[in-house]
Amino acid sequence: MSFRQTVPGLVLAFSLMSGSAFAAPPEQARSAPAGGGGGVLSLLPPDAVSDHVLNADGKAMPYTATAGTLDLFGQDGQRSGAIFYTAYVAKNRDANRPVTFVFNGGPGAASAFLNLGLVGPRIVDFGPDGRDGANAKLVDNPQSWLEFTDLVLIDPIGTGWSRTVKPDDQNDFYSVSGDAESLAKAIALYVSHNSRAASPKYILGESYGGFRSVKVADSLREDQGILISGIVMLSPLLEGRLVFGGSGDALGAALELPSLAAAELERKNAFDERAVQDAEAFALNEYLPVLAGPPPSGDAANAFYGRVAKLTGIPEAVVARNQGFLGNVYQKHVDGGGNDVASAYDAAFLAPDPYPQSEAEHGGDPVLDGFVRAYGGAFSGYVRDELGFRTDMTYTLLSTSVNREWKWGGRNGGSRLSAGVGDDLKELLSLSPSFRLMVGQGYSDLVIPFGVNKYVLDHMPSAFADRVALKLYRGGHMFYTRPASREQFTADARVFYGGQVQIPPATKSN
Repeated sequence: MSFRQTVPGLVLAFSLMSGSAFAAPPEQARSAPAGGGGGVLSLLPPDAVSDHVLNADGKAMPYTATAGTLDLFGQDGQRSGAIFYTAYVAKNRDANRPVTFVFNGGPGAASAFLNLGLVGPRIVDFGPDGRDGANAKLVDNPQSWLEFTDLVLIDPIGTGWSRTVKPDDQNDFYSVSGDAESLAKAIALYVSHNSRAASPKYILGESYGGFRSVKVADSLREDQGILISGIVMLSPLLEGRLVFGGSGDALGAALELPSLAAAELERKNAFDERAVQDAEAFALNEYLPVLAGPPPSGDAANAFYGRVAKLTGIPEAVVARNQGFLGNVYQKHVDGGGNDVASAYDAAFLAPDPYPQSEAEHGGDPVLDGFVRAYGGAFSGYVRDELGFRTDMTYTLLSTSVNREWKWGGRNGGSRLSAGVGDDLKELLSLSPSFRLMVGQGYSDLVIPFGVNKYVLDHMPSAFADRVALKLYRGGHMFYTRPASREQFTADARVFYGGQVQIPPATKSN
């Protein structure tokens, strides 16, 4: 699926605790609450707390893992729901060790993506070609973010093992505002229960999780009195108007074109950052003006469409037939008339087309509905066998019902085209002079092309330039499935957490 259906999020995952002079003792396994229980929540076991050792870069780091739930209560004092989280907390930490709250996106994605794909102490290995979900296995993660921050990975209501007591109540959480408020409350509960008020607090969010991270930060400040030190976003949704249907207008198409060019370079094993930058310059200085005006004709049309075809790998006849607008044809035609279809999550990733006789792209996405689905089963087994959290409830990795029922304008609905967090980010940067933002993007992501977010960040007030950074990596929406990109992103995050944004500003590529 693409963002048109369910996008893993941005992803977010968060939780933890420790045992030092600066931390509360590790939380004890608790019994399920007596009041407001019943229903599906009766399948949730007590919290599971266990000790482990992370071996990374020749160093051994003892840590405590907690797989458990945080209870939400209504105004009547009855439990309304439970939010599942996984926390990793280093032992013997110092007082200034940060804690990062992580979630994915969708809406409707659980935190297993970021947990077993990027930040956690264990990671899923998809085999030598990086795409074998059937034989995926868990291995130690040498680039775990636990090295420089404690981690709390959170599953929003309707995902993972997070549920409401009454099924009809779940819709109260399926909105921008309801979701942000519930996650802010969960974070506040975790901070309170584990004496982390003095810890620097960060948020990591993927895809819609990037959008969500800003809304949660706002709710934390306004409703909980908790200020966030920084946000790391991975392939984030920032402005809906530029993403949903954006490739159907001239600006949206121009912002997408560099990602198509990057994917073509990857398919040819000729990836070059300078070539992508040249494609960016062409997209905004030549491609955009042509698309914004009357369609070219004659020799000018042949030259223009021929250049676009060479950049993207899409046959010139297809480019001309669509007058240069490629958003609706790239998945079927990037193979140059072959029998493969491309993924929106990584346009360089091709798979056999299950419907070669059809002009329209349909069916599952080769990445989202292919190998990365293995994160769900791997996480269920990991939490049960290694962390000791045993339940017969199904772990919901991606919920189409959450995505379908989402209210983009808040509890009363609204359009995703009008959803955005650009103004919210400006407020965060203005109200908190120490707040910093780092955005990581994959070159060949077509769900949220890197050009879209570069455009948004480039138009932030210049006063914030030294606190906002954009980094680009080879790969798509979930570029962390590529070991080299995951390693570089982690290295950049380590610098970011060190208090220095030693990264090119948003106006420059990597």
